[in-house]
Amino acid sequence: MSKMDRRAASKLIATATASLLLPHPSMQKTMNKRAIPSTGEMLPIVGLGTWQSFDVGSSESERAPLREVLQILVDAGGSLIDSSPMYGRSEAVVGDLTTELGLKPKIYEATKVWTSGRDAGISQMEKSMALMKASTMDLMQIHNLLDWQTHIKTLKNWKAEGKIRYIGITHYHSGGYAEMERIMKSEPIDFIQINYNLNVQGAADRILPLAQDRGIAVIINRPYEGGSLFRAVKGKSVPDWAGEFNATSWGQIFLKFILAHPAVNCVIPGTSKAKHMKDNVQAGFGRLPSPEQIKMLNKIVS
Repeated sequence: MSKMDRRAASKLIATATASLLLPHPSMQKTMNKRAIPSTGEMLPIVGLGTWQSFDVGSSESERAPLREVLQILVDAGGSLIDSSPMYGRSEAVVGDLTTELGLKPKIYEATKVWTSGRDAGISQMEKSMALMKASTMDLMQIHNLLDWQTHIKTLKNWKAEGKIRYIGITHYHSGGYAEMERIMKSEPIDFIQINYNLNVQGAADRILPLAQDRGIAVIINRPYEGGSLFRAVKGKSVPDWAGEFNATSWGQIFLKFILAHPAVNCVIPGTSKAKHMKDNVQAGFGRLPSPEQIKMLNKIVS
């Protein structure tokens, strides 16, 4: 072999070796994160909703699966756990289990105020924090904008006093979009929580662009549209090209579609099953769909 051949071969081997050392997106050690615009704090992009799934009793048979779900979330690098007084016993279950598992330093706790009146709101929020065993609540949200004019004053005061770290508002359907826009334009909120998925994309028209313009973080609820997205693809194979953005299941595809929008900080699918949690957290790793792939996904469920 000539000197030039050896040099070329060595370069080729070095290049190949270097490419092997580059981490594949699907082999990341921890979940992708995005910055909360108002502070720059980094938040993992897949979290956990607790509506229905965490409204259980105190028996071991009911709580054991939820311990596993929480541990899977944190082990994958996720942190946001979202609850509400509306969700029955969910706040208490979250508080009990995250304390038992020693997860408090690793999680980002969010709940809501869901009542009318100043004093009632204060009482409810204090109870929620006690149930979740949170000395400081990371995110307190006004659930479905209920009596928001009253609660926003309390939340501003609580944030200034250090009782809560961030202020948010939530809704789950288009009927609340107009009022949400008005609040986003007039109040110093840190987060909104809204519905957005492959079947229901109305939030992308005005709400999500406004969040970007105003520097407001976005949490997405109802990512599977009550399971209707899975029904729409029943019997269909996951397309091969989904591998180009590291998706291996329909659930991951649906979550990555949401996360492909640059306004979105975190998506919060709810589950009480470990196998679903394992699948959900994988959407937080690797690449996201390109604009062209988004068009292809829209055709699948149309």
